[in-house]
Amino acid sequence: MKPMLLLLIAALLLAFQNSRGAQQPFVPTAVADYESTIGALEAAMMAAGAEKGADGYMSFYADDAVELPNGAVKLQGKEAIRKTMEFLNDKNNHLTWTPDHIDVAQSGDLAYSYGTFEFRSMDKDRKPASEHGKYATIWKKQNDGRWKVVLDMGNASPEPTGLR
Repeated sequence: MKPMLLLLIAALLLAFQNSRGAQQPFVPTAVADYESTIGALEAAMMAAGAEKGADGYMSFYADDAVELPNGAVKLQGKEAIRKTMEFLNDKNNHLTWTPDHIDVAQSGDLAYSYGTFEFRSMDKDRKPASEHGKYATIWKKQNDGRWKVVLDMGNASPEPTGLR
């Protein structure tokens, strides 16, 4: 009787442990950490653009990045993209954005974000002007472990829009 009781207890413990595991699927904590990392990188990229202009902004791009600008042909490579970002060197221009969503692949080496942006500047008559839009950015972890933008795109909206 005793061996049968021990076998029953062991079977119950095993069943209990398996049912607990089924309720809590394995999710690496690194994915959540990566999502906060991408959010922090977006904030740092915005600050670098405001502080150091085009050079600061572009320091977050991979050399082989692609830009898909609104109403224009694609830009291939960091140097081609940089030429279109010179407007960030003018301290009257302010590009800000807010990610509405960040997601990271389970592999931990690819991520994307999307959200809204605002560009404030002075028009030709030196009056304040602003543009609004939506963006999507794809980030990829590089061989050295740093995350870089590999694809960025945005399009204009007639007024501020939230994606939430």
